[in-house]
Amino acid sequence: MRLLLVEDDDRVAAALSAVLARHGFEVTHVRSGAEALQELLVGERPRPGFAVVLLDLGLPDQDGFEVCGRIRRSSTTPVIMVTARADVRSRIHGLNLGADDYVVKPYDMGELLARIHAVSRRGSAGEGGAPQGNGTPQEAGSDGTGAAGTIRLGAVTIELPTRQVSVDGATVPLTRKEFDLLALLAQRPGVVFRREQIISEVWRTSWEGTGRTLEVHVASLRAKLQRPALIETVRGVGYRMAAQGV
Repeated sequence: MRLLLVEDDDRVAAALSAVLARHGFEVTHVRSGAEALQELLVGERPRPGFAVVLLDLGLPDQDGFEVCGRIRRSSTTPVIMVTARADVRSRIHGLNLGADDYVVKPYDMGELLARIHAVSRRGSAGEGGAPQGNGTPQEAGSDGTGAAGTIRLGAVTIELPTRQVSVDGATVPLTRKEFDLLALLAQRPGVVFRREQIISEVWRTSWEGTGRTLEVHVASLRAKLQRPALIETVRGVGYRMAAQGV
């Protein structure tokens, strides 16, 4: 698996590259945002080859958020932000820009490896192209639907085959994991999904560290859809989609 490491600290990059190489990764290391974009894009077209990008935010030439936004406008290659910025606002901003995951330094190497494998599995089918679905389209939800593969919950419409989401007819751009999380909950409105179940089905991992990422994704979905009550928190258990939408 080819992996692009965007990290300006040579000592950090050397140590991480050595560990990744021992686990079978072919690592290309670049030190700046410009170098990263040169490796990933040809003009505005994606350059195929990398399975995952590990992106530091504190780059010498431009902020990593800018790099992520540029990557996501042209490519679906999975991006994991690896940074010391631990505040929730930065996490949400990174996920809104299209990052597939967000890991805070210092991190456990086993967890990072699990997250790399998780996002690569989800992104491999659509590398360099349009986002792909992750299952067979389902019939729509309990409050009334149109064609198979369409879920309508109040003003929110979810098109499973095309992975499109709209609110009151206006398209809402979601990241890959945001869509997968929304689709999972929306296919069974009113049913409580345990946190462990969501993490297993959406992130394909059982690592406890993913729990914080789940919370950030839920917060991001509520903000993007402008329907805070659509995804209900069941304290101590997990989340559920409001049965009739909002």
